[in-house]
Amino acid sequence: MTTTIPIPQRLDFDALAPIFSRAMSTLDDAATQQLDHAGIDPALRELVRLRASQINGCAYCVDMHSQAARKEGVTAQRVDALAVWAESGLFTAAERAAFALTEDVTRLSETHVPESTVSEAVKALGEEGAAAVIALITAINMWNTVGVTTRCWSVSPA
Repeated sequence: MTTTIPIPQRLDFDALAPIFSRAMSTLDDAATQQLDHAGIDPALRELVRLRASQINGCAYCVDMHSQAARKEGVTAQRVDALAVWAESGLFTAAERAAFALTEDVTRLSETHVPESTVSEAVKALGEEGAAAVIALITAINMWNTVGVTTRCWSVSPA
């Protein structure tokens, strides 16, 4: 039997900052609605959330969004390969453009999001789709910031 290691909570963010926590949920809902309006596939939405969470090291969000991606029909093989998407032939041009945008926006201080990344996203997703994906990346990075800093949400063993 494998024994899991509990990760102690640093701060109960939802209890200590409930107004902001609700605002984060509202912003996330708005990003999801924007993606739906732009016609972005819910599976891609979850893969973008998952990729940003992998980069940011948010265990709770990685767990949640890998499960959500599978529920949206993403195969286990594609979920597993997401961390190495640039070397994998399992992803479409649109997905690859969204992942490049995700990585560059998530690593903003390092990348300053090159024009070529934005141009490829617009080419693959359209202007409205690229803007919606940027909204989503902004929202998931916000969640990751809170989750990694406070460890307020924990992963439950399956």
